[in-house]
Amino acid sequence: MRPDYEEVPMFYVKTNLGEGAVIKTEITDENVFTRCPQCGSEFSVDLADVFTDGEGDLYGTSIYCESCSRHLRPDICEGDA
Repeated sequence: MRPDYEEVPMFYVKTNLGEGAVIKTEITDENVFTRCPQCGSEFSVDLADVFTDGEGDLYGTSIYCESCSRHLRPDICEGDA
C-alpha cells in the first residue's frame, strides 16, 4: 500500500540511533544551520538562498556569518546596515 505522501516530507535528515530507533527531521528554511569558518558562530541558513545560482554543493560551500562578512568584504556589505 502506498504511503500518504502529504504526511511524508520531501527532504529530511535520517539518523539511525541503533536497535531500530530512527529519527527523521524534515528540512525546512527554519532548521538548517551552519558554522562560520572564520569565528565558529552558529547561524541559520536557507538552502534555497545558498543554491539560487545552481552552482553550490553541500561539501564545498562555506558561508560566513554577517559580522565576518562585513569585516572580510566591506565592499559588498556597505549597503546592508
